[in-house]
Amino acid sequence: MAVQTLDTQVVTSLVRAATAAPSLHNAQPWRFRFLSDSATFQVRAALDRCLPQADPHGRALHLGCAAALFNLRVAAAHAAWLPVTRLLPDPYDPRLLATVRLEPPPPPARAGAAEELAMLTDLADLFPAIRQRRTSRQPFRDEPVPAEVRELLVDAAEREGAHLRFPPPGEAWIILELSQDAEGRDLANFTTSGTGQPAQLALLGTSEDRPLDWLRAGQALERLLLVATGHGLSAALTSHTPEWSEPHAPERPQMVLRLGYAPPSPATARRPVPLVLEID
Repeated sequence: MAVQTLDTQVVTSLVRAATAAPSLHNAQPWRFRFLSDSATFQVRAALDRCLPQADPHGRALHLGCAAALFNLRVAAAHAAWLPVTRLLPDPYDPRLLATVRLEPPPPPARAGAAEELAMLTDLADLFPAIRQRRTSRQPFRDEPVPAEVRELLVDAAEREGAHLRFPPPGEAWIILELSQDAEGRDLANFTTSGTGQPAQLALLGTSEDRPLDWLRAGQALERLLLVATGHGLSAALTSHTPEWSEPHAPERPQMVLRLGYAPPSPATARRPVPLVLEID
Protein backbone atom coordinates (compact mmCIF):
# COMPACT_ATOMS: atom_id res chain seq x y z
CA MET A 1 0.00 0.00 0.00
CA ALA A 2 1.32 3.45 -0.93
CA VAL A 3 1.15 4.88 2.60
CA GLN A 4 3.53 7.67 1.64
CA THR A 5 0.76 9.30 -0.44
CA LEU A 6 -1.10 10.04 2.80
CA ASP A 7 0.91 13.12 3.69
CA THR A 8 0.02 15.62 6.38
CA GLN A 9 -2.05 17.75 4.00
CA VAL A 10 -4.23 14.82 2.96
CA VAL A 11 -4.69 13.58 6.51
CA THR A 12 -5.58 17.09 7.68
CA SER A 13 -8.15 17.53 4.91
CA LEU A 14 -9.86 14.26 5.86
CA VAL A 15 -10.10 15.27 9.50
CA ARG A 16 -11.34 18.73 8.56
CA ALA A 17 -14.26 17.11 6.77
CA ALA A 18 -14.88 14.84 9.76
CA THR A 19 -15.11 17.78 12.16
CA ALA A 20 -17.97 19.34 10.20
CA ALA A 21 -20.27 16.87 11.97
CA PRO A 22 -22.97 18.03 14.39
CA SER A 23 -22.65 17.56 18.16
CA LEU A 24 -24.69 18.47 21.22
CA HIS A 25 -24.14 22.17 22.03
CA ASN A 26 -21.41 22.10 19.37
CA ALA A 27 -19.14 20.45 21.97
CA GLN A 28 -17.11 18.70 19.24
CA PRO A 29 -16.15 15.85 21.63
CA TRP A 30 -13.71 14.08 19.30
CA ARG A 31 -10.01 13.49 18.86
CA PHE A 32 -8.24 11.88 15.92
CA ARG A 33 -4.94 10.07 15.83
CA PHE A 34 -3.40 8.97 12.55
CA LEU A 35 -0.99 6.04 12.63
CA SER A 36 1.18 6.55 9.56
CA ASP A 37 2.73 3.10 9.50
CA SER A 38 -0.67 1.42 9.08
CA ALA A 39 -2.62 4.28 7.44
CA THR A 40 -5.17 4.03 10.24
CA PHE A 41 -7.20 6.71 11.96
CA GLN A 42 -8.25 6.34 15.57
CA VAL A 43 -11.45 8.17 16.49
CA ARG A 44 -11.33 8.89 20.21
CA ALA A 45 -13.69 10.46 22.74
CA ALA A 46 -12.45 13.77 24.14
CA LEU A 47 -13.61 13.56 27.73
CA ASP A 48 -12.57 17.15 28.38
CA ARG A 49 -15.30 18.13 25.87
CA CYS A 50 -18.08 16.08 27.46
CA LEU A 51 -21.20 17.68 28.98
CA PRO A 52 -21.87 15.96 32.33
CA GLN A 53 -25.08 17.86 33.02
CA ALA A 54 -26.66 17.59 29.57
CA ASP A 55 -25.16 14.19 28.73
CA PRO A 56 -24.49 12.26 31.94
CA HIS A 57 -24.25 8.83 30.26
CA GLY A 58 -22.14 9.91 27.27
CA ARG A 59 -24.81 9.11 24.71
CA ALA A 60 -24.52 12.45 22.91
CA LEU A 61 -20.73 12.19 23.00
CA HIS A 62 -20.93 8.85 21.18
CA LEU A 63 -23.49 10.21 18.70
CA GLY A 64 -21.33 13.23 17.88
CA CYS A 65 -18.13 11.23 17.51
CA ALA A 66 -19.94 8.71 15.32
CA ALA A 67 -21.24 11.49 13.08
CA ALA A 68 -17.64 12.69 12.69
CA LEU A 69 -16.61 9.10 11.99
CA PHE A 70 -19.13 8.88 9.17
CA ASN A 71 -17.84 12.13 7.65
CA LEU A 72 -14.33 10.68 7.82
CA ARG A 73 -15.52 7.61 5.90
CA VAL A 74 -17.16 9.84 3.28
CA ALA A 75 -14.07 12.01 2.88
CA ALA A 76 -11.85 8.95 2.58
CA ALA A 77 -14.08 7.47 -0.12
CA HIS A 78 -14.09 10.83 -1.94
CA ALA A 79 -10.28 10.67 -1.89
CA ALA A 80 -10.46 7.15 -3.41
CA TRP A 81 -9.59 5.21 -0.25
CA LEU A 82 -11.53 2.28 1.11
CA PRO A 83 -12.34 3.08 4.79
CA VAL A 84 -12.20 -0.23 6.67
CA THR A 85 -13.96 0.60 9.92
CA ARG A 86 -14.12 -1.15 13.31
CA LEU A 87 -16.29 0.08 16.18
CA LEU A 88 -15.09 -0.20 19.78
CA PRO A 89 -12.02 -2.23 18.74
CA ASP A 90 -10.39 -2.34 22.20
CA PRO A 91 -12.51 -3.31 25.24
CA TYR A 92 -9.72 -2.05 27.52
CA ASP A 93 -9.75 1.43 25.99
CA PRO A 94 -13.31 2.82 26.05
CA ARG A 95 -12.14 6.19 24.73
CA LEU A 96 -11.14 4.50 21.46
CA LEU A 97 -14.51 4.53 19.70
CA ALA A 98 -13.44 3.40 16.24
CA THR A 99 -10.57 2.79 13.85
CA VAL A 100 -10.59 3.52 10.14
CA ARG A 101 -7.87 1.85 8.08
CA LEU A 102 -7.42 3.33 4.62
CA GLU A 103 -6.87 0.80 1.85
CA PRO A 104 -6.75 1.21 -1.92
CA PRO A 105 -9.93 0.25 -3.75
CA PRO A 106 -10.09 -3.43 -4.67
CA PRO A 107 -9.44 -4.51 -8.25
CA PRO A 108 -12.77 -5.08 -10.01
CA ALA A 109 -12.01 -8.75 -10.64
CA ARG A 110 -11.60 -9.57 -6.94
CA ALA A 111 -14.41 -11.47 -5.24
CA GLY A 112 -16.74 -9.04 -3.48
CA ALA A 113 -15.18 -6.04 -5.22
CA ALA A 114 -18.43 -4.92 -6.83
CA GLU A 115 -20.09 -4.47 -3.43
CA GLU A 116 -17.11 -2.60 -1.99
CA LEU A 117 -16.84 -0.33 -5.03
CA ALA A 118 -20.57 0.43 -4.87
CA MET A 119 -20.17 1.31 -1.19
CA LEU A 120 -17.30 3.64 -2.06
CA THR A 121 -19.37 5.38 -4.72
CA ASP A 122 -22.35 5.80 -2.38
CA LEU A 123 -20.13 7.36 0.29
CA ALA A 124 -18.18 9.59 -2.10
CA ASP A 125 -21.40 10.98 -3.59
CA LEU A 126 -22.28 12.42 -0.17
CA PHE A 127 -19.08 14.45 0.13
CA PRO A 128 -20.41 17.81 -1.23
CA ALA A 129 -23.18 17.79 1.39
CA ILE A 130 -20.68 17.79 4.29
CA ARG A 131 -19.97 21.50 3.90
CA GLN A 132 -23.55 22.34 3.00
CA ARG A 133 -25.18 20.64 5.98
CA ARG A 134 -26.48 22.94 8.71
CA THR A 135 -28.51 22.45 11.87
CA SER A 136 -31.58 24.61 11.35
CA ARG A 137 -32.63 27.17 13.93
CA GLN A 138 -35.54 28.46 11.85
CA PRO A 139 -39.22 27.43 11.65
CA PHE A 140 -39.98 25.23 8.68
CA ARG A 141 -42.21 26.14 5.77
CA ASP A 142 -45.61 24.50 5.41
CA GLU A 143 -44.28 22.08 2.80
CA PRO A 144 -44.16 18.32 3.47
CA VAL A 145 -41.16 16.16 2.76
CA PRO A 146 -41.95 14.10 -0.38
CA ALA A 147 -42.61 10.42 0.21
CA GLU A 148 -39.77 9.36 -2.07
CA VAL A 149 -37.30 11.47 -0.07
CA ARG A 150 -38.57 9.97 3.17
CA GLU A 151 -37.90 6.53 1.74
CA LEU A 152 -34.33 7.55 0.94
CA LEU A 153 -33.84 8.78 4.51
CA VAL A 154 -35.23 5.54 5.95
CA ASP A 155 -32.84 3.60 3.71
CA ALA A 156 -29.91 5.80 4.80
CA ALA A 157 -30.54 4.99 8.47
CA GLU A 158 -30.90 1.28 7.77
CA ARG A 159 -27.56 1.19 5.95
CA GLU A 160 -25.88 2.10 9.26
CA GLY A 161 -27.85 -0.30 11.43
CA ALA A 162 -30.50 2.10 12.72
CA HIS A 163 -34.19 2.74 12.10
CA LEU A 164 -35.95 5.93 11.03
CA ARG A 165 -39.69 6.37 11.14
CA PHE A 166 -42.09 9.28 10.77
CA PRO A 167 -44.66 9.08 13.60
CA PRO A 168 -48.26 10.08 12.88
CA PRO A 169 -49.39 13.54 14.10
CA GLY A 170 -50.91 12.31 17.37
CA GLU A 171 -47.76 10.52 18.46
CA ALA A 172 -45.60 13.30 17.06
CA TRP A 173 -47.23 15.86 19.34
CA ILE A 174 -46.57 13.68 22.36
CA ILE A 175 -42.91 13.38 21.36
CA LEU A 176 -42.67 17.13 20.81
CA GLU A 177 -44.07 17.85 24.24
CA LEU A 178 -41.40 15.62 25.78
CA SER A 179 -38.57 16.94 23.64
CA GLN A 180 -36.17 19.79 23.57
CA ASP A 181 -33.89 20.58 20.72
CA ALA A 182 -30.13 20.44 21.09
CA GLU A 183 -30.09 24.10 22.18
CA GLY A 184 -32.68 23.51 24.91
CA ARG A 185 -35.62 25.08 23.08
CA ASP A 186 -39.14 23.71 23.01
CA LEU A 187 -39.61 21.94 19.67
CA ALA A 188 -43.37 22.38 19.85
CA ASN A 189 -42.70 25.92 18.60
CA PHE A 190 -41.26 24.51 15.38
CA THR A 191 -44.54 23.48 13.74
CA THR A 192 -45.39 24.31 10.18
CA SER A 193 -46.85 27.75 9.60
CA GLY A 194 -50.13 26.56 8.09
CA THR A 195 -51.48 23.32 9.51
CA GLY A 196 -49.59 23.43 12.79
CA GLN A 197 -49.02 19.68 12.49
CA PRO A 198 -45.55 18.21 13.12
CA ALA A 199 -45.83 16.06 10.00
CA GLN A 200 -42.09 16.21 9.31
CA LEU A 201 -40.99 14.83 12.67
CA ALA A 202 -38.68 11.81 12.43
CA LEU A 203 -37.57 9.40 15.15
CA LEU A 204 -34.18 7.69 14.86
CA GLY A 205 -33.81 4.53 16.91
CA THR A 206 -31.87 1.32 17.38
CA SER A 207 -32.83 -2.15 18.56
CA GLU A 208 -30.61 -1.89 21.66
CA ASP A 209 -29.29 0.96 23.78
CA ARG A 210 -25.57 0.39 24.30
CA PRO A 211 -22.49 2.41 23.31
CA LEU A 212 -22.21 0.31 20.15
CA ASP A 213 -25.79 1.26 19.26
CA TRP A 214 -25.05 4.93 19.93
CA LEU A 215 -22.18 4.73 17.46
CA ARG A 216 -24.42 3.13 14.86
CA ALA A 217 -27.10 5.75 15.47
CA GLY A 218 -24.60 8.62 15.13
CA GLN A 219 -23.40 7.33 11.78
CA ALA A 220 -26.97 6.77 10.65
CA LEU A 221 -27.83 10.31 11.74
CA GLU A 222 -25.05 11.87 9.70
CA ARG A 223 -25.75 9.71 6.65
CA LEU A 224 -29.41 10.67 6.59
CA LEU A 225 -28.56 14.33 7.26
CA LEU A 226 -26.22 14.38 4.27
CA VAL A 227 -28.86 12.70 2.11
CA ALA A 228 -31.43 15.22 3.35
CA THR A 229 -29.06 18.12 2.61
CA GLY A 230 -28.59 16.83 -0.92
CA HIS A 231 -32.35 17.07 -1.39
CA GLY A 232 -32.58 20.62 -0.08
CA LEU A 233 -33.87 19.75 3.38
CA SER A 234 -32.95 21.34 6.69
CA ALA A 235 -32.97 19.58 10.04
CA ALA A 236 -33.35 20.50 13.70
CA LEU A 237 -31.95 17.97 16.17
CA THR A 238 -33.01 17.09 19.69
CA SER A 239 -31.49 15.58 22.75
CA HIS A 240 -32.54 12.04 23.64
CA THR A 241 -35.21 11.35 26.25
CA PRO A 242 -35.05 7.64 27.13
CA GLU A 243 -38.40 7.72 28.94
CA TRP A 244 -40.11 7.28 25.57
CA SER A 245 -38.99 3.66 25.37
CA GLU A 246 -40.58 0.84 27.31
CA PRO A 247 -38.15 -1.83 28.57
CA HIS A 248 -39.36 -4.44 26.06
CA ALA A 249 -40.10 -2.09 23.14
CA PRO A 250 -38.52 -3.11 19.80
CA GLU A 251 -37.05 0.36 19.31
CA ARG A 252 -34.78 2.46 21.52
CA PRO A 253 -35.12 6.12 20.48
CA GLN A 254 -31.79 7.87 20.06
CA MET A 255 -32.65 11.16 18.37
CA VAL A 256 -35.66 13.21 17.30
CA LEU A 257 -35.35 15.28 14.15
CA ARG A 258 -37.46 17.93 12.51
CA LEU A 259 -36.99 17.71 8.75
CA GLY A 260 -38.30 20.22 6.26
CA TYR A 261 -37.62 23.33 4.24
CA ALA A 262 -36.27 26.37 6.08
CA PRO A 263 -34.18 29.48 5.43
CA PRO A 264 -30.41 28.87 5.46
CA SER A 265 -28.64 28.86 8.81
CA PRO A 266 -25.07 30.08 9.31
CA ALA A 267 -22.29 27.60 9.88
CA THR A 268 -21.12 27.10 13.47
CA ALA A 269 -17.48 27.52 14.39
CA ARG A 270 -15.19 24.49 14.34
CA ARG A 271 -12.04 23.91 16.36
CA PRO A 272 -8.84 24.10 14.29
CA VAL A 273 -7.73 20.70 13.05
CA PRO A 274 -4.33 20.85 14.83
CA LEU A 275 -6.19 20.89 18.15
CA VAL A 276 -7.98 17.61 17.44
CA LEU A 277 -5.46 15.69 15.30
CA GLU A 278 -2.30 13.87 16.26
CA ILE A 279 -0.12 12.23 13.61
CA ASP A 280 2.31 9.46 14.51
